[in-house]
Amino acid sequence: MESQKTALILIGYQNDYFSPDGVLYKVIEESSKVTNVIANTVHLLKCLASSPTLIVTTPIFFTPNYEELIEPIGILKTIKEVNAFQMGTPGSEAIAELHSFEDRILEVPGKRGFNAFINTNLDQILKQRGITDIVLAGAVTSICIDSTGRAAHEKGYHVTTLSDCTSARTVFEQEFYCSTVFPLYAQVMTNRELLERLNFTVYI
Repeated sequence: MESQKTALILIGYQNDYFSPDGVLYKVIEESSKVTNVIANTVHLLKCLASSPTLIVTTPIFFTPNYEELIEPIGILKTIKEVNAFQMGTPGSEAIAELHSFEDRILEVPGKRGFNAFINTNLDQILKQRGITDIVLAGAVTSICIDSTGRAAHEKGYHVTTLSDCTSARTVFEQEFYCSTVFPLYAQVMTNRELLERLNFTVYI
């Protein structure tokens, strides 16, 4: 695993998920706290900030009338019902903890569903930069993380999911996906194990 060929993909680090007043905060609150997701992600970003690792965020946005969603079901239906991730609203904005890394994070717009490769130019960006390894962090573990990870694997990337930088709907779900589902197509490791793999020897 080489830093210059690795991309950290941040998924769902928006206020509606991770801020206490976010409309979907309760969905991942327990899992996020148990694994200390925000603190671990910030630690990782601090370490990678001066490295050649590509850091990408793929926020999800919708217009006020959710015209992008045609007869949505499941979590997308819930997102529409609670008016989450509306473009231009505080809930759709990146969490405050990411603000100090804005100059290091490349925002790739267009995500409207689970898979960060759909309706975006993410794959093109990664290929242009010679990326071979994808590292996933964010929410929701069983939905956007899994969907994006499978797509990345099918596109030929080596996939790593960070067990302590991803949030699920329950602690059980988080543990189940990390122990049983992700290993079918990806490596699972903590942020510190990733840093060791990338030859970082000093932790912040």
